[in-house]
Amino acid sequence: MIPATWSSDAHGGEETALVRDRARPLRLLIVPALFDEGNRLRRFTVEVMRRLDRAGIDTMLPDLPGTNESLLGLETQDAGLWREAMQAAARYFAVTHVLGLRGGCLFTPDLPAFHYAPVKGAQILRGMLRARMLASREAGLEENRDSLTETARREGIMLAGYPFGAALFRELETLESAPAQVIAQDRIGGSGLWLRAEPDEDAAQADALAAILVEAVQA
Repeated sequence: MIPATWSSDAHGGEETALVRDRARPLRLLIVPALFDEGNRLRRFTVEVMRRLDRAGIDTMLPDLPGTNESLLGLETQDAGLWREAMQAAARYFAVTHVLGLRGGCLFTPDLPAFHYAPVKGAQILRGMLRARMLASREAGLEENRDSLTETARREGIMLAGYPFGAALFRELETLESAPAQVIAQDRIGGSGLWLRAEPDEDAAQADALAAILVEAVQA
């Protein structure tokens, strides 16, 4: 895998991507899972990219603005900017297909798309709010979901170390992914790696997802 930069029309700057690009006809943009799930699935995603490379498919894994190596702040982002950024990445790398992982399915460009274990924005927020309340309770504090949600909608909130702006939080509450070919976890086998406490990998799951994608994009 090789780091690369790409120009994002959403803010006129450059963002980073991990790519395997041999200028082949089949080219797949991967929109990563979001927040902690993205961390847990990073190794798995790279392993899938390696398998697709061996099958003759180029892959590009861009950072969403405000995440990973981005110079922008997450608190300045919103759903529209992320969607525009992924459209810009698709144009920049001239991809033919797109894969969304979990919350990344909410931001896949208008191309033939595959959604791996898609999740609604509201589900992401519920899990992160629950984690915050549990952490607060362990620290001897009591926080209420309703009051946290109201604060987040009005002025933003820190969840699991991620500074959400109010706009992004409000948009995620109602955001759902567009229609696409869904790849459910039961087709991959085992439990989702995003459920594990630490980042992990599973060769059999990477093999399974890559095989499904190879068959689909070559059809």
